Amino acid sequence: MINIYINGNPVEAELESEQTVGDVLKSFELTCEKNDAAVIGITVDGKQITADEFDKEAEKPLSDKTKFEFSVVTKADIKASFEELSKCFEELSSKMENVHTDFQNGKGSSVTQSIKELADKIDQFCHVATLASLFPDTYKNTNIDGNSFNDFFADFSPVLRDFEAALQNNDTVLIGDLSEYEICPRLKAISSALKAM
Repeated sequence: MINIYINGNPVEAELESEQTVGDVLKSFELTCEKNDAAVIGITVDGKQITADEFDKEAEKPLSDKTKFEFSVVTKADIKASFEELSKCFEELSSKMENVHTDFQNGKGSSVTQSIKELADKIDQFCHVATLASLFPDTYKNTNIDGNSFNDFFADFSPVLRDFEAALQNNDTVLIGDLSEYEICPRLKAISSALKAM
């Protein structure tokens, strides 16, 4: 019996012929592959295992007390995250479309909230897209408006930089224009692309 935790939850696992830490890591990786999952973090006996230390740690013999903690993501997790983000970007596109009106109606605080949400969701999307790359068979042909994620964001980044500058200068007219004509259509495109996945 060895101590294995997956995403913080203990699981029962019997040793077969595993003798070293590396044997367990290898067999766990194979189990993940069979179950459409990928390992995104490994801790052995409280120590985070980085790529640089992997080979050295893998040689260590097992003991009854060896504790493995794995952070794992599944294809189903990614699909659920993309579905959730699709809804969020659709809602955000409506909010960004109304920024001009919100400013005119004195709803500056709701604009600020939408902008904060936008930053959070883009950050979350980039994180999930990175995890999706662990499943190239499923997510290799994903694109937004006919562009790869990288090309889409290469085109979107200058808009976000202009937007940030407009926010710092408190230029409500430019904030409104960028929100409605540049950001809103892109959010709709992200939402549609995620829905299609």
